[in-house]
Amino acid sequence: MLTTPSQHGIKLAVNLISAYFGDIVAKVCECLLRKGTLPLAQIIHFTELSKQNAVNSLLVLIQHNCVQAFATQSEGRFGAAPRISTQYMALFDNIIHHMRFPKFIAIVNEELGKECEEIFVWLLQDGRLSVNDIVERQKEPSRNSTASDALHECFRKLVNAQYVERCPAHEPFLAPPTEEETAAKKRAAKFTKTGEDTIEARALAEASPMDSVRFLLETDTWTDDPEQKSNDDSSNLASAGEKRKLDALESDTKLWATNQKKEVLWRVNFEEFVRRLRHKSCIENVRARLDSGAATVLGAVLEATRRTETKVKVEISVPLSIDDIMQEVIKSEEGRTMNSDRVRASLAQLGCDMPSITGIDETYSIDLKKILELAQIKEVESIVLKRYGKEASRIFKLLLQADRVVETEMISKDTFVDKKDAAKILHQMWKDDYLHLQVMEKDKGKQKYLLWAVKKPELWQHILDDMYHAALNLRLRSAFEQEKDKEIAQLPREKREGELGKRFDRWMKIRLVLESSLMKLDDAILLFNDF
Repeated sequence: MLTTPSQHGIKLAVNLISAYFGDIVAKVCECLLRKGTLPLAQIIHFTELSKQNAVNSLLVLIQHNCVQAFATQSEGRFGAAPRISTQYMALFDNIIHHMRFPKFIAIVNEELGKECEEIFVWLLQDGRLSVNDIVERQKEPSRNSTASDALHECFRKLVNAQYVERCPAHEPFLAPPTEEETAAKKRAAKFTKTGEDTIEARALAEASPMDSVRFLLETDTWTDDPEQKSNDDSSNLASAGEKRKLDALESDTKLWATNQKKEVLWRVNFEEFVRRLRHKSCIENVRARLDSGAATVLGAVLEATRRTETKVKVEISVPLSIDDIMQEVIKSEEGRTMNSDRVRASLAQLGCDMPSITGIDETYSIDLKKILELAQIKEVESIVLKRYGKEASRIFKLLLQADRVVETEMISKDTFVDKKDAAKILHQMWKDDYLHLQVMEKDKGKQKYLLWAVKKPELWQHILDDMYHAALNLRLRSAFEQEKDKEIAQLPREKREGELGKRFDRWMKIRLVLESSLMKLDDAILLFNDF
């Protein structure tokens, strides 16, 4: 869930925050992305902003789910009582998701309709809303009034589809581990090395609502009069509320606990959209690599098991019986043309182990990780072909398939590329960090052999950083074109004639090309970072 951003990833995230919320907020965001988790005092120190500007920036970032706060306890000095302090961490993936809002909106529109899309867009715009905030938004004079029941039904559809979820805890407290827990972690660290037990991962886990309430929509939270529900509580707690305001000014641990009506806040569930896009990517890659029948069967399996997935990056699909798969397959028009033998043949294409006797405890699981790995390899091979040419593409494929170091002469021989040309290509790809070079000496250094290999994890990260760089350049170019032709973009329809009309058409074409290029590039970023 937590991603360590690359240098160009940070620059892209800062550009997005600057475009949405301004340079001051972007400065705080960049500080957290580069320095890591920090308390308010250090944020002020590194950014050189006033306390009020730093606080307001954090409020904005938290409201829009780009920062998570959490409280920790540290030992007091010289026998003093333990001190509670609030830490702030940037959520890199959530920031990058701002670039995908058009994709998320399209999914909601296609599946749930225009009315649900409108509520969904409000949540994207405001970051966090209560149901009564949504009611009030609908009552604005500039909007077409919708009955409360209809509005409630639209919101319920979004929650049932898990496109909307309850917000995490404002500021979870991470208690210091006991001696037994510390000893257990030290023992576990000897056998495993993962980033799942970092303080940031613990904070996110602690903040997340329990599964039983994450998508729970209580009927009594919906009312046409948002004041009616909270009047009693507000009148009884007025003086206490004022005291809390004063306390909040004195301590940064309460800076953003501003929902005084104690209403449940809701936000967009990015995880579910990434899951949908991941499934779509798997299906389209199978369609291109195999055939439409295999894609139909895979789509049916993913739809049947979607709600049982406990995380986005599921490697193997949940086992399903052949009967369950058939029931899901025939729900689609193409699936209704497939019999059980054809479905089994498609499952075999997808790499499923076929049982020796069909019909007896016949269950299937699909290796989703392998599907996505093949898609990543295809994407990288395409990049190498465009950047270095056909001969380099053959060399790269050879090294990728060998999955070990290979000597220059052997590469030249197996790819039918002249040795001098092969050495030149290999050296260039090594300079660009696409290949790993190992020098082997023989006869006490009298002979040297150059051994080449593809290190996939390092190369994948390098390519992802290049993609972030390209996405940033596209956004900067788009902003430049928008500013340069600002007057043309705002031109009324009746004046789009002659030379002005041609300039407007040119501006529209450039805008569409840049936007479509950015969306395609983001598909690749999702493939390497989120899937």
